Amino acid sequence: MIDPFGRRIDYLRVSVTDRCDFRCKYCMSENMTFLPKKDVLSLEELELVSAAFIRKGVRKIRITGGEPLVRKGIMELFRNLGLYIKSGELDELTLTTNGSQLEKYAGELYDAGVRRLNVSLDTLDPYRFQDITRWGNFEKVRAGIRAAKEAGLKIKINTVALKGFNDHEFNDLIKWTGEEGMDITFIETMPMGAIDEHRSDQYLPLSEVKKEFSASWTLTPSQYRTGGPSDYFDIKETGGRVGFITPLSHNFCESCNRVRLTCTGMLYMCLGQQDSADLKAVLRGQNGFAALDAAIDEAIGRKPKGHDFVIDRKSDDRPAVPRHMSVTGG
Repeated sequence: MIDPFGRRIDYLRVSVTDRCDFRCKYCMSENMTFLPKKDVLSLEELELVSAAFIRKGVRKIRITGGEPLVRKGIMELFRNLGLYIKSGELDELTLTTNGSQLEKYAGELYDAGVRRLNVSLDTLDPYRFQDITRWGNFEKVRAGIRAAKEAGLKIKINTVALKGFNDHEFNDLIKWTGEEGMDITFIETMPMGAIDEHRSDQYLPLSEVKKEFSASWTLTPSQYRTGGPSDYFDIKETGGRVGFITPLSHNFCESCNRVRLTCTGMLYMCLGQQDSADLKAVLRGQNGFAALDAAIDEAIGRKPKGHDFVIDRKSDDRPAVPRHMSVTGG
């Protein structure tokens, strides 16, 4: 699949649920209204759409949410998609998780063909963790990380950089991940969905953070690539890597190779745009796989050059797009 700007689309992110057992302050409001279950694709339908993308050249699938591991029966989808790894049709099956369910599922994930995953963790302080997640249990997440490592899964920590909240912990996070044999990626907060706070108060440009790191760490550009938007650097002192995802201070659109499928079957060609294709309607229609393939082709032909993210007080902190990250897939 080649988009209008010559970019090869070989990476699909699949949100299997908008539900989550956390209520992270930068992601959603505390009193969220989630989708009715009847509006959500079945696991079989999610697999059928994923298979269509694999037929069309997708080589990597990441399962996201919400929190994907709270979806009932989710391991069935992992096991079925893992068969495409064994057949050679898919290079990689990964997921992004908050870690709350990893202690339960780590072994099954490895058996299904998952070899690496991202764990969202914004602080090493249990009290700040409780504050930012509202409902999270820090020790449960730490136990999940240990279980994942014991199962043989390679872990990368995703940390949203939040001004005045965790910016004083960045060096500690780099040191800890290095000691644990994990990589870490820092992510700028994104203006998606209404939350209970001002995003402009949270926003911290990672271009500034990278400069500050040079005083404590020896960073050299890394040859490591995952197919995602992270810009990686090798850290001499820890032997690990640090990545930066900078949708606002320096966008990564020129190399975008991915599209996102929501749990309702909406295909978003860009995280920061509203244009979408309703694959659920096609999937549940009467015209079969040919219609699904045609709908995917038409959608890829509309993939935009880039997003329009902006965070400032002038916009009254209105989100760039109204849907929450938990709907699109984090």
